Amino acid sequence: MAPAFKRVLLKLSGEALAANQGFGVDSIRVREIAAEIQEARALGAEIAVVVGGGNFFRGVAVQAKEMDRATADYMGMLATMINALALQDALEKCGAYTRVMSAIEMKEVAEPFIRRRAMRHLEKGRIVIFGAGTGSPFFSTDTAASLRAVEIKADVILKATKVDGIYDADPMVVKDAKRFDQISYLEMLKMGLKVMDATAVSLCRENNIPVIVFNLNQRDNIRRAVAGERVGSLVSA
Repeated sequence: MAPAFKRVLLKLSGEALAANQGFGVDSIRVREIAAEIQEARALGAEIAVVVGGGNFFRGVAVQAKEMDRATADYMGMLATMINALALQDALEKCGAYTRVMSAIEMKEVAEPFIRRRAMRHLEKGRIVIFGAGTGSPFFSTDTAASLRAVEIKADVILKATKVDGIYDADPMVVKDAKRFDQISYLEMLKMGLKVMDATAVSLCRENNIPVIVFNLNQRDNIRRAVAGERVGSLVSA
């Protein structure tokens, strides 16, 4: 089966790698996610990944409220690098060829992010993991995902979450929350839905990159999304 999208950017939260333990990296869960990414790669799609750092440290969380925001955000960027290396290790154990690229220079563990080099890695069939967010404080990893997707000319952003799409309220709290199969960027911004921050949504809107929001905890959803099957909610113009 040929992939529906040639080049994909997958956005993973740090919490996804922590699984039920809530903090740190759950090695079993990371291996499961890596296996799913490799299955999607086997369809022939070029896959890049942006990973968050919320399982270790989040710049806007309660634990950081007494800190200087820029310092807290840099700590969050370092947390994303821990996750990027964990995911790289799991992917390579699945037989995938990978590269970790960092927006902050740390040449002993990762390549610096260079746009053309990243695209070359993807063309050669390597899975590229982008760490350290945008490299600047005050930007979320959702914004980093949108920015990288634009830079590498991705066809779609796949945003992995804990729920099966976009709702008008938190479905974990509100029983009869309405789910959207499809929604426009503008509607999402107007309704103030917290799926992605406004900067990330605006970047996708300006560059016409569709976003598919889906449940990562449902087995095989990454491969299905890459194959073009209907999973989750679609955000588009």
